[in-house]
Amino acid sequence: MNYRHAFHAGSFADVFKHAVLCRILNYLREKPAAFRVIDTHAGAGLYDLTSAEASRGGEWQDGIGRLLEARLPDKIAALLAPYLDVVGSLNEHGKLTSYPGSPALTRAMLRSQDRLIACELEPQADATLMHHLQRDSRIKCLQIDGWMALSAYVPPKERRGLVLIDPPFEQENDFARLATGLAAAHRKWATGIYALWYPIKGRSEADALAKRLKRLGIGKILRAELIVSPLSDPTGLNGSGMIIVNPPWTLESELSQLLPALTGILARQGKGHFTLDWLASDAAAVR
Repeated sequence: MNYRHAFHAGSFADVFKHAVLCRILNYLREKPAAFRVIDTHAGAGLYDLTSAEASRGGEWQDGIGRLLEARLPDKIAALLAPYLDVVGSLNEHGKLTSYPGSPALTRAMLRSQDRLIACELEPQADATLMHHLQRDSRIKCLQIDGWMALSAYVPPKERRGLVLIDPPFEQENDFARLATGLAAAHRKWATGIYALWYPIKGRSEADALAKRLKRLGIGKILRAELIVSPLSDPTGLNGSGMIIVNPPWTLESELSQLLPALTGILARQGKGHFTLDWLASDAAAVR
């Protein structure tokens, strides 16, 4: 995958990932206690969909573009509202030119007592991220390797919150590092919510990741996958997955409604499907 996320901003994978992210953030907001979000691979924060990079592939047209054009049942619209409200706030009515990355979505959902640590190593993306977020006192932007941040910044002093792990998958060992990084962080902060995103080209890497995670002995691991095209061509991005550790108790039910709807909207030529299952489920959900 290309590290410069501007090529992929607003794609089907972003829609899926960010819809899940916003459901988790919405849950965290429901209690008055402060929470912290640690975004280990934050990217640039905000993306211009009219830029040369975004226009070259036009991936947003089959992602957020399709979603905004779809007629949504009331229940689905309500579940997507926290996400789509942020997208709408960044664009003039009827004209889509900007797309928020995970730091911008998170910032929009922070309250005065909440905090975000946004980590980005790549210099150009880090500079853009700083430009967008540096004036917000609730946010700390760090030019640091996300894998190092995963170890260094847990547990947060709030003892409540989310770690979003969304690496670029340019390195061959990124799938393995998802499991080892999660294991190390979970040993330090066992009650935190962790959300891990991964690409799906074929089944081998995603299935190997699931096996590694099952061996970790973590009590509550929910897996959600959205496949938009057949896995017969492993050279392209055919789907993506989210692993949620210690998911909010509401999330499984919400995803059981969202995933069929998103599959229907985002699948290519009607050939998509989704997965929602537990890799481990012997601990109580986060409340």
